[in-house]
Order: sequence, then structure tokens, then C-alpha cells
Amino acid sequence: MESPAETVALAGNPNAGKTTLFNALCGTAEKVGNYSGVTVSIKRGTFYTPHGRQLEIIDLPGCLSLEGGSPDQVIAGEALRGISRKAPDLVVCVIDASNLERHLQLVLEVLELEIPTVIALNMVDVAEKSGIRLDPIKLSEELNVPVVPIQANRGKGIVELKMAMRHPLPPASPGFRWQVGNEESRRAFAFATADLVARRPSRHTTNLSDRLDSLFLHPVWGWFAFVGIMFTLFWCIFSFAEIPMGWIESGQDWLASTIENHMPPGDLRGLITKGVVGGVGAVVTFLPQILMLFFFIGLMESSGYMARAAFLMDGVMAKAGLSGKSFLPLLSSYACAIPGIMATRMIDSPKERLVTIFVAPWMSCSARLPVYLLLVPMLMGGREGGTAQALVFMSIYAVGTGTAFIVARFLRGRLGPDKIRNHFLLELPPYRMPQWSYIFRHVFDRGWAFLRKAGTIILSIMILLWAATTYPRLDTDDPGAAMDYSLAGRAGHFIEPVTKPLGFDGKTGTAILTSFAAREVFVGSMAQLFHVEAAQGEEEQATRGHIRERLAMEKWPDGRPKFSTAAVVSLLIFYIYALQCLPTSIIVAKESGSWKWSVGQFFFMTSFAALASFLVYQGLSLIGFAS
Repeated sequence: MESPAETVALAGNPNAGKTTLFNALCGTAEKVGNYSGVTVSIKRGTFYTPHGRQLEIIDLPGCLSLEGGSPDQVIAGEALRGISRKAPDLVVCVIDASNLERHLQLVLEVLELEIPTVIALNMVDVAEKSGIRLDPIKLSEELNVPVVPIQANRGKGIVELKMAMRHPLPPASPGFRWQVGNEESRRAFAFATADLVARRPSRHTTNLSDRLDSLFLHPVWGWFAFVGIMFTLFWCIFSFAEIPMGWIESGQDWLASTIENHMPPGDLRGLITKGVVGGVGAVVTFLPQILMLFFFIGLMESSGYMARAAFLMDGVMAKAGLSGKSFLPLLSSYACAIPGIMATRMIDSPKERLVTIFVAPWMSCSARLPVYLLLVPMLMGGREGGTAQALVFMSIYAVGTGTAFIVARFLRGRLGPDKIRNHFLLELPPYRMPQWSYIFRHVFDRGWAFLRKAGTIILSIMILLWAATTYPRLDTDDPGAAMDYSLAGRAGHFIEPVTKPLGFDGKTGTAILTSFAAREVFVGSMAQLFHVEAAQGEEEQATRGHIRERLAMEKWPDGRPKFSTAAVVSLLIFYIYALQCLPTSIIVAKESGSWKWSVGQFFFMTSFAALASFLVYQGLSLIGFAS
């Protein structure tokens, strides 16, 4: 019987390059980032040594110590101590060659466990560019373990590292040298060992990272740079993506026309052209903006700027009862709340973690982009793109973020202080050239996930909605009468007394209800609920411009426009605050360990959204913006 493969664990500080090394060894593509908490769970893979021996490898969460109480530290500590599963046969400690003092402290903790260990001295190129001259042989002698210089992002030293995982495995280092008792002693030992194995340039010498930090971390200019970067992000999203969006819309028009020309009239043709192509296509149109958002987030992570933004935000977040540790989870939630909530595992404070989970969905995620991109131009006469739209979008994101901080402050005060005081410790990685392969791979993965969602959840809802807007059928040529007679029309009339004080008619209320499973569905739902045939039998396609034109024609019985400035702003406010994502609620229950927390969050945010929408609409109506 073949013996099971020996297990190798990758351990190291955040930013040490563990996941990059994991990918280089296994040929897989896991998410890489330059901020603590990006890797929040154990990843597994297999690889072969040059001698053909198969090894199983696990990528542990990055952590600064094995003694902390945050979930990522607990996961790493339990895995290495053999609590959560069998202890690994070998540990590869990945350390940043340009920051030995900080990273060696975790190495000492690992060596105390007396598990066979190999040190992967990563980013030697960064250290050399900083003027640091390393002596890996001396480091190996001091620690009594193999030390292999590598450059994981370029695949250098990988073969040598595999050779170090020889059979039999290297013996464990004698434990008595590392039983130093406490963190202070480890820190002193680590600093003494840097002094021995690394020659550093003069302390008065500045490198590129230092010069860039003099701008990006400046108490005044750093904020100007931060706002400028955020504005550039939004401006690019709404300007550069216009061309591919036009291609998608043209392809959608061509596909619908082709189907109409080759299929006889009937319900099946209506289902395909209006339900599938029209409904799903109206959502897929926004894919370029979503990809652009993920591209910029990946760029900030990969270049090293993300940690600087966290440093700047720490003081601001302290006023909300949070710390810089909550920055990455909240920033990640702008792309998608689910990975943002999962990234809270890096937060030591249980109460701060709960508060961060609670307010994370108020960071406007990419699923809201289709809604914003449909509605915001209606406030500017139908014009898209440009500086004005970028400023409006920044305001939308600022409203959600600001309210989240206010609620976080209130909730943090109600939960009370932690029993053990926690501190925000942040390691600033050096600025690096972006890892383009990682960025584009990450963008592709997120784009594909969006398309899978469009092909499952959104498609299913669009088909059901098409059936609801078609049946029961009324024998008439008046599309408005047919809609009123349908199931969706009747539902709209039923809920209109509830939605009208918020500025929404029954059809819009129906579209909101369909989007509680996924916010993106709103655009496709509006396309179907307000769809009418154009003159001379030419079909109006469910694109943004067509939808806006149709909405602008809608009137209340007294002649007032249904989609006035007050109504559009009210609808935007509702989508800023409402928690319309069932998968997020499931993840909240899992990460918080309580369905009560998840259900309470859902009803609080939905009620808050309805109340805020009501107040905004009624207030704007009083000053004449509803006509």
C-alpha cells in the first residue's frame, strides 16, 4: 500500500510572498495581495521534487505571530501544532529578505515547535536594490536550518528550494536555542541575527519607497494623492469602458434581430429576445465597468499602495470605533461584500470584527454598478461619462461609506470594549512593479464569476419575470393594458401603495423585489417591465439609453413624471443602503456564527434604506424636484 504524501506547510508574514511561492510550486493561481488578510483560509496543492517525490503543500494564512487571537493567526497556529489536523512534516518559512528583523520573529516561533524547517529567503532582488547585502550561509548557520534564496515572482530558486526538501526531510533544529520565552526576547534575537547576516546601507540613505512614501504618507499631500487616485479610478471606469460596452450593446441588438428574423412569432421567440437577450443582456452590458473596478483594486494591491491607504485611513477609522485592520475588508467590499466579510478573519478584536461584518455591505459593491450606471445619467440629461458623472459616483460611494462609519461608531459603543486591548500593527511592503499576470488573472476570474451568475441566477429570474409579465395574456394590441393584466402588473398595483411614498410606482417596486436575490437583476427587470414596441414594428432593445428614454416617458395619472429628480435620487439612496444579496447574508451568518446577526442585519439595512428613501423623496418633493 502506497504511503500518504508528506505534507509541507508554507508559513510567513503577510507580504512575504507565500501565495506567489505556492503558485510557483503547484502551478495554480491563488489570490495574491500586499495587505494582511488577503489569504484567509488554508489552500492545498501538490507538487513533485526533482527526484519525483510527491509532496502535499498547504498555504497557511499570513500572520505576524502564532500567539494572536485573530482567526488567521488561530488557523495558522492550530495547523502547525497539529490541533486542527495532523501537523505538517516540513515547514517552509517564507521571509522577506529586505525585512529580516520583522520576519525572523515568526521563524523563531516556528522553530520552537521543533518541526523540520526550511527557510525560503524571498525577494532577494528587492533587498539588493535597497543596498542590503545578504549572507544566506551565515543565516543558515545561526538558525541551524537550510536557507534558500529565491525570487518567487520570477521562478528563481524554485528548483533549489525543492532540492532542499530532500528525503529524508531535514531534521528539526535543536529547540533549546529558541526557548526564549516571550516576544521581546525573540525580537532582540531577531535584530541581533540581522546585524550578523545582512550589511545595510547608511541609515541616511533613502530608496525609492522612502521617496514615494514622503508623498503618499504625508499628512496633507497623502490625502490629496488618495483622493486623486480614487477620482482617477472612477473616471476611468466610466470613460474607458464605453467602447467595449458599445460593442456588447451592438452584439445584443444584432443577436435579437437575427433571432427575430429566423424564428416565427410566438412565446418562444418572445422569451428568447425579451427575457434572455433583453433581460440578461442589459446586465452583461456593464461587465466592462466591473472588470475595470477589479483591475484597479488589483493594481493597488500588487503595487503596494493598498497598505499605504490603510495607514492613512487608520486615524479616520478610529473615529468610527474601528482600526486600520478593518480597511482591507471594507475596501474589498467595494468589489464584492463576500470576500470583504471573509477578510475580517484577520481582525484580532471579536467585537470590531462583528461591526466590520455588519457595515461591509454598505460599501457599494460592483453589483450596484449596473443600477448606478442606469440611473445617474438620468440626473444629467441622459449624458454619460465625464468628470460630472465621476463626481456623482464618488458622492454615492462617500454617502454609503460615511453612513457605515456613523453606524459602526454607534454599534461599537453599544458592544463595549474588548477584554484585551488590541493594537493596529501594519507592515508597509516596498513599492513593486505590478504583477500583471496576477492582476489580469484576478480580473478574468471575477469577470467569469459575474458571467456565471448572469447565466444562472440572473437568467432564471429573467425567465420567471418574462413569464410574469406575459401571463395571463390579454388579447389586445395595447402593451400597457397587457402589462396591467399580467401577474407582474397585478403585483405592481398591489404593492404601489407601499412604494409610492418613496417615489416608486408598482413596476419599479416589482423590479426592486426581483433584485433582492441579486442587485444586478434590477436593470433587466426594468427593461422587461417597461418594455414597449417601437413605431413601425421596430423593436426597442433593452439597453441603457433605451431604458432611460422609456422611463422618461412614464407619467403619473396627474401628468407628473414618474422618474423625476426626486424619484431617481430616492431610488439611488435605496440601492446604496438596501442589503439585496442573499449569498452575502449566508456568509454573514457563517462568519459571525449567528443567524440572528445576519437576519438582524438584513432587516435593519432594508428598513434603513426604505426610511432614507422616503425622507429624501418627500424632502425633495417639498422643494419642487418631483415635477
